[in-house]
Amino acid sequence: MTSRCGSVVWSIIPTDQPSDSSQMLRIDLPSTFMTAFYPLAFAAETAEFTLSAREPRIAAATCQRRGHAADLPRKVKEAPVAAIDYEAEYNNRARVPEHPQIFARWIGEAEFYRAEMLKAGRAELGLSYGSTPRQSVDLFLAEGHENAPLAVFIHGGWWRSLEPSTFSQMARGPNGHGISVAVVGYDLCPNVSIADIVEQMRRMCGFLWQRFGQRMMVYGHSAGGHLAAALLATDWRALYPKAPTDLVPAAYSVSGVFDLTPLVQTSVNADLRLDPAQARELSPQFWPVAAGRVFDAVVGGLESSEFKRQSRGIAQAWQQAGAQARYEEVTGTNHFTVIDPLSDPQSAMAARVADLAKTAGS
Repeated sequence: MTSRCGSVVWSIIPTDQPSDSSQMLRIDLPSTFMTAFYPLAFAAETAEFTLSAREPRIAAATCQRRGHAADLPRKVKEAPVAAIDYEAEYNNRARVPEHPQIFARWIGEAEFYRAEMLKAGRAELGLSYGSTPRQSVDLFLAEGHENAPLAVFIHGGWWRSLEPSTFSQMARGPNGHGISVAVVGYDLCPNVSIADIVEQMRRMCGFLWQRFGQRMMVYGHSAGGHLAAALLATDWRALYPKAPTDLVPAAYSVSGVFDLTPLVQTSVNADLRLDPAQARELSPQFWPVAAGRVFDAVVGGLESSEFKRQSRGIAQAWQQAGAQARYEEVTGTNHFTVIDPLSDPQSAMAARVADLAKTAGS
């Protein structure tokens, strides 16, 4: 049987091995038709398809093109990949419009805890570890603190805002487990660079080593999470020959940023002043870390996909390097409320920080 559709002629002819279940569909195609789609593959004008009577759909046909491979490449139009809106992904204050109320609550809780600890004689406020007022340490000592393990809390604020005094209550949870806590400050961008802040944090650890003569764990939030990771990956023997090589053997980073390269494209970089090379150089995710170091990367379940990627990425990278790294999402929390459990001695987060501090101090 032969038929014509426009310039295409097709006919059904018997196969070389006839059966009651198959026929040959012969299609005579003009070369202009074939070369329009496959200009390099076709010079012939005829294609043959074996059709099964039991599977009559052409999609099930076996292609037998004369003198050519059976499979032809198909040109598939790929859907464009949407660009990541880094400004939206990293603008946590816009993502959490109630952040002013959260900050006000933090300030009140911090003031209350400082007063409580001063009354108990277990607070030493405003200790200086550097040459500027913001290079300070507030110590909140554990009850019976003589041989208590030591933890350090570093606040966030994109390395350019907030005060350590807003976060005094972040010592309450670990204090309740017998851990002494240093809540520390640092100078802010753009007055200094992030590289300067990293060096200030290293100097702070040296100050605490001289004061207590013991290893410490570091926990931090947001930019403080970045700094906690930086301290974990520091070569301490090169800085302080008398200090242990694992002066900071464990860190707990909450909602940290460990790959700084996306920040170059955000408005926060007006103060950070990073170029792409500097951003990568200051990204702990790309730093070597000693095998056996312990690192927790924790993020709020309501945070942006970029913040989750940041924590997941460094946990995976450092696991591969031999560190004991883990990733965790805290259900139902945003970038700010995720750290509230640190002020509760009964929380799992406070217990985990305390366990890491005890391990670091042993």
